[in-house]
Amino acid sequence: MTSLNVAQKIIKDHLVEGEMKPGADIALKIDQTLTQDATGTMVMLALEALELDRVKTELSAQYVDHNLIQADNKNADDHLFLESACRRYGVWFSRPGNGVSHPLHMQRFGAPGKTLLGSDSHTPAAGSLGMLAMGAGGLDVAMAMAGEPYRLRMPQLWGVKLTGELPPWVSAKDVILEMLRRHDVDGAVGRIIEYYGPGLAKLTAMDRHVIANMGTELGATSTVFPSDGEIKKFLKSEGREGDWREIFPDENATYDCHEEIDLSKLEPLIARPSSPGDVVPVHEVAGKEIYQSYIGSSANPGYRDFAVCAHMVKGRRMPDIVSFDINPTSCQLLATLTADGRLVDLIEAGARLHQTGCNGCIGMGQAPATGRISLRTVPRNFPGRSGTKEDSVYLCSPETATASALMGRISDPRAVAKNLGIEWPGNIEPVRPIIDKGLLTPPPPVEKARKSELVKGPNIDSLPVTAPLPDRLEIPVLLKVGDNISTDEILPAGARVLPYRSNIPKISQFAFETIDATYARRAHELLDEAKDRDGAGHIILGGKNYGQGSSREHAALAPRFAGLRVVIAKSYARIHKSNLANFGVLPLEFAHEEDYDRLEKGQVITFDHLREAVKEQDCIEGKSGGKTFKFRQHLLPREREYILAGGHISYWRSKHGK
Repeated sequence: MTSLNVAQKIIKDHLVEGEMKPGADIALKIDQTLTQDATGTMVMLALEALELDRVKTELSAQYVDHNLIQADNKNADDHLFLESACRRYGVWFSRPGNGVSHPLHMQRFGAPGKTLLGSDSHTPAAGSLGMLAMGAGGLDVAMAMAGEPYRLRMPQLWGVKLTGELPPWVSAKDVILEMLRRHDVDGAVGRIIEYYGPGLAKLTAMDRHVIANMGTELGATSTVFPSDGEIKKFLKSEGREGDWREIFPDENATYDCHEEIDLSKLEPLIARPSSPGDVVPVHEVAGKEIYQSYIGSSANPGYRDFAVCAHMVKGRRMPDIVSFDINPTSCQLLATLTADGRLVDLIEAGARLHQTGCNGCIGMGQAPATGRISLRTVPRNFPGRSGTKEDSVYLCSPETATASALMGRISDPRAVAKNLGIEWPGNIEPVRPIIDKGLLTPPPPVEKARKSELVKGPNIDSLPVTAPLPDRLEIPVLLKVGDNISTDEILPAGARVLPYRSNIPKISQFAFETIDATYARRAHELLDEAKDRDGAGHIILGGKNYGQGSSREHAALAPRFAGLRVVIAKSYARIHKSNLANFGVLPLEFAHEEDYDRLEKGQVITFDHLREAVKEQDCIEGKSGGKTFKFRQHLLPREREYILAGGHISYWRSKHGK
């Protein structure tokens, strides 16, 4: 292989095991890791369980951006625990108020040619810089911090050639919405998307961040851009020009599959409730009255994403019926918007200013009224994710969100600009750019770190021990769900549930509550009734793309604590399937899809000689009602060992004699 694309170049430089052939098992050296507070406590508790002395990556950073509401002690206690763990293990710590992890990591630490593994599914946003950045479960990230390579199947490389130039009032969000319109939420499963071509010339580093961030909603393993002059310009603006290196695809580089987008032909797009893949042109839904317009999140975090809104509302006022929510994504951005006077324009127009962080994107405040439309620049609109059970969330660009807010109804920004006489501002640059590193704490020297103790509040407990896989399971199907079940539906996010992220017994009580409020109770009752707890438990049946969405391993660990031993689905989202294996849950797939319709809740399935089957066979048999069913296991060899041992931590500890 002489001519390589960008992704192949980075993979080649970091390949520890395997070959760069699609579907082959590979292992990659990880340079950097990213953790955030909703998943970070599990990562730090895993490091404690591993008895790690100090992280072995080039750089690891922990951000506090998700659970910022301090309604009681729980979130505050977790923040102190994370700070103490960063001191102990040698990790950079980003304090509450500093901002959202993805744009911050891009500004402070991201570097072309590096690998990044993050316990957040939107970690691929850093691919905007020419990195290979991937989301993973917290346990996989903890292992990378312990010096282990990251194992996966070599993805296909999907080349997307960009030509033309975005027209006025169409922006980067419309590019990724166009990809979702074409391919839906599972169109890039098992693939790395790489954008290239002359259309990149007018896309800034932050424009690329918007596109790379939401590649996750396509199911992509990662999204990669070249490192060109725009990336050099961005790093220079952050005082980091020395970290830049040029990375382009070779002239004759090829891709496993190919796509082309003429940017000049795009129009404002919008994703309807309740899927990022249900995308239509804005004019098709125009005229519907809205309740809320929400600007911010990791999916639109740049200065330009807020400045264009300020430009549009300057000298104007929001209708009384509209809540215009502004969520600055970093302390640095908030300071720059203030210095430039943009923040005043937003506030005078009637904006509600919220603290820097993820906030309403994951249901931490700003929930819309029941049945009322909320337009958001966030990456996801899964059912109930906003914090309102019966929500109606649309995903769109800042231009569409602001134009609609001004009108009080869903509106095409091109028509609003024409009617109100708003000039297209182009790519707005900050007048007084500010660089703020004050809320980042570097790790202490090794000897000082070793003297640090973990600070655990009353809501923080060590990771529960999971038992090895027994040779025989005779357990019932406790739940059957459909296609595209998200991790938010498996375990809700939001201010009510996530404060218990460090308390697995408590958080397990919320599992699947939006689908079946009786699930957790029935699961725990089944465990309590069992005489042989190691052989007890239950099965969940799932449809296609089971576990899409967030990387939160709680969606695997909480049901596992409640007795989940086996999931049988038509197909899986990559990260969730890995999380199941990491905690000793056996993820199987139907060998014959019609068997999904033949198995129902309440049926008991028996697996005999299970350990040998997991270790040696790709097809596992289960018996129910006198019939034999066949299930496939598409697992990495190492994942099979994790399941046999009862989970990744148990495997690692036995391997290292701990």
